[in-house]
Amino acid sequence: MAVDLSFCRSEFPCLSAVTVAGLPAAYFDGPGGTQVPQRVLDAMTHYLVHTNANCHMPSQTSLQSDAVIDRARQALADLVGAGSADEIALGANMTTLNFNLARALGRSLAPGDEVIVTELDHDANVAPWLTIAEDKGATVKWVRVDTETCTLDMHDLEAKLSPRTKILAVGLASNATGTVNDVARIARMAKAVGATVVVDAVHGVPHLPVDVQELGCDFLLCSVYKFFGPHVGVLWGRPEAFAALKTYKVRPQFDYAPFKIETGTLNHEGIAASAAAVDFIADLGRVARGGNPPLAPVGTPERRQQLLDGLTAIEEHEAVLLAKLLAGFAQIPGLKTYGPPAGHPRTPTVSFTLAGAEPTAIVEALNRKAIFMGAGNFYAKTIVDRLGLSETGVARVGLAPYNTAEEIDRLVKAVKALVE
Repeated sequence: MAVDLSFCRSEFPCLSAVTVAGLPAAYFDGPGGTQVPQRVLDAMTHYLVHTNANCHMPSQTSLQSDAVIDRARQALADLVGAGSADEIALGANMTTLNFNLARALGRSLAPGDEVIVTELDHDANVAPWLTIAEDKGATVKWVRVDTETCTLDMHDLEAKLSPRTKILAVGLASNATGTVNDVARIARMAKAVGATVVVDAVHGVPHLPVDVQELGCDFLLCSVYKFFGPHVGVLWGRPEAFAALKTYKVRPQFDYAPFKIETGTLNHEGIAASAAAVDFIADLGRVARGGNPPLAPVGTPERRQQLLDGLTAIEEHEAVLLAKLLAGFAQIPGLKTYGPPAGHPRTPTVSFTLAGAEPTAIVEALNRKAIFMGAGNFYAKTIVDRLGLSETGVARVGLAPYNTAEEIDRLVKAVKALVE
C-alpha cells in the first residue's frame, strides 16, 4: 500500500496562508517550483541572524558559515548518491551552472567534433550546448522524440553516436511530459564512444530516487527550489571529470573542485535552507519507516537510506494521485493529455489541451478558483513545437507530496465545469 504523505501539509505555511475568493489555494505548479516547509524558512532566518558572514575568514561567524555550507554540500551529495561533498558545486541556478560547464567543456571542442542534445529536453540543457558548439565550430545532432509516446527514439540516438561525439546532454525527466528517460542506458551508449555525459535532473530529483553512480554520467544538475527549498543550483561532477575541467574563474578562486566552477559569493542563506530541504525529504523517509530512528547525520549510510526511503515514499504517494488525475481527465470530452504510455516511467506531471480553449485561458480560469498551475512551453520548447503546439503551448499540472486526493477531485471538477 502506498504511503500517504498528506500529513506533511502541516509543515507548509503557504497551504493555509493563501486564499482566492475565500477558497484555499491548491498548488499544482510543482514543476515550476515547489512550496517551502517552515523548517526551510527557519534555516534561512537562522543563518542570517546567527551566522551571516563571508567565507574562509578567522571570525566565529565565518567559520560557522563555512560549516553550514560544507554540511549543505554533504546533504546534497547524500541526496544524489555522490561519494563526497567535494563533488557538489553550488550556484545561482541550474542554467547558470550549465552555461559555466559548457564553456569549460567547450575549451576542448574543435571543428568536426559533435555534440548531441535531445528534442525532449528543457532548453537549459540545450541552449548551452548549441551556443558552445556554434562558438567552436562543432556539429550539433538532435535525438528525435516519438511524438505519439513522448519518448526518445533510442535507435536514432544509436545512429547519431560516433567516435566524434564529445558531449551528450540529456534530461533525466521531461518537465513538459513527465517522461523519465533511461539515462543509465543512454550513458553507457555515450561512454562507449568516449563522450562526456551531462544530465539535467531538475525535474527528476524531486520525484524519484537518484544515484549518480548507477546513472553513469559525468555531470548532473538539479535545482533546490524544485524540491522544497530556495533558488539554488546544484552541479554534481564525477571527480575525474571535475578535475579535468578548465573553468572560467577569477584568479584568487581555488583551482580545484568544487570551487573552481563557482563564481562570486554564493547565496549562503539559500544554501543553509537547501540543507533543510534535504532534511525534510529524509524526514519523510524516516516517518515512512515508522518514525524511528531519528534523523541520521549527513554523510552516513543511514542518512542516504532515509533519503531513498523519502524519495520512494514521494514517488508512491504521487503515483496514486497521478492515476486519479489521469482517470478523471480521461472522462472529460475534448481533453487531450501528452505523455508516455502506461507502464513507461514518468513523473506526476501532466500537460494537456482542451478543445476550443487556449491553455492560458484555462489556467486563468482555474487560478480564479484558487487552483494554481501554468501554461506555455515551460522552456521545453522543442518538444512542444514537435507536438504542433508552438503557438498555444499546453496547460500543465504538476504534483507534489503536499497535494491530496481532494485537491485532485477539485481540479477535475473545475476543468469539467469549463467544458460544460
